Amino acid sequence: MNYVHAHAPARQRQRQPWARFDIVLVGTSVLLAIIGVVMIYSATRAKLALADDDPRYYLKRQLTFMLIGVVAMVVLALFDYRRFEQISTILYVAQRWYPLGPLQVQPSEFATLTVIIAIATYCARRPDGLDFRDLVRLVLLAGVPILLIIKQPDLGTGIVMSIILVVMLSVAGMPGRYLMLLIVGAVVVVLLALQANLLQKYQIERLTSFISPNAAGSTASYNVQQAKDAIGSGGLFGKGLFKGAETNLSYVPSQQTDFIFSAVGEQVGFAGSSILLFLYGVVAWRVLRTAQLARDNYGRLICSGVFALLIFSVFENVGMNLGIMPVAGIPLPFLSYGGTAVIVFFAAIGLTVSVHNRSVR
Repeated sequence: MNYVHAHAPARQRQRQPWARFDIVLVGTSVLLAIIGVVMIYSATRAKLALADDDPRYYLKRQLTFMLIGVVAMVVLALFDYRRFEQISTILYVAQRWYPLGPLQVQPSEFATLTVIIAIATYCARRPDGLDFRDLVRLVLLAGVPILLIIKQPDLGTGIVMSIILVVMLSVAGMPGRYLMLLIVGAVVVVLLALQANLLQKYQIERLTSFISPNAAGSTASYNVQQAKDAIGSGGLFGKGLFKGAETNLSYVPSQQTDFIFSAVGEQVGFAGSSILLFLYGVVAWRVLRTAQLARDNYGRLICSGVFALLIFSVFENVGMNLGIMPVAGIPLPFLSYGGTAVIVFFAAIGLTVSVHNRSVR
């Protein structure tokens, strides 16, 4: 009896979700969001003041988005991720716009999480491995929302979902020859879409801007060049917070969204940008660690999808600002302005923390 009483508190602590809460992952994500609020304010205040608008307009909205995102993260962290397997079909078919008062939530962003859950559910129910028929079914499963999202048009989210599909299939154990077949097929589809003019002219310009940066009349090339000038002018330590001509004079188009990294580079320089990328590295490390600790394949697959979402978004957005990746309209996680994106990234962290809370030590 003494042995039971001595170990009862330990068992009770183990049952509490907060006992395994990943403070490092949550804290780093919130810190990134706070940095994003500051950078968005720095990139928009001067332009709004010049137009006699409220210079804190974007600041207040992004803070609201951040608070909603934190709430979503906490709720999902306390929710048992294994229950999503039972409602994955319902989540998959839900595609529409959801108004939240003055805010509007875009389902294409949430569709990314839905696809992660749907792929993880399918693969987890195939413990004996995946074959070619499974590949076809999974391509159809992910392909339908990808095509609908690209048609919106939202090419960036479609690209992200395609990368997530490949990464999750690799983690699920899809044979390498089938993965190569999938990649080759994707390349053929893109080429056919270009030949059939299924993509808009501005989308093609964005995708090819890093190949032909000096293309005359290309809006994407101009935007990238302005972003590169802003980053380059920051030097080693930057011009200081709320300083810098490129940011204060609004030389960089869409700086609070697609090109927010240029505001970081100009104001805090190479040193500050390196610290920012280090914080993203911490987030990636904690997500991977949770995947390793997951008690089941379902949790491991969810974490791999979240990892692909975060890492590719960072790589694409930063590379786009540096002119080495195409302009695909992919937001920088937690930093770019936009309510849906911020909420989705916090929700993805909440899913990861849910897996971590119920992981095997």
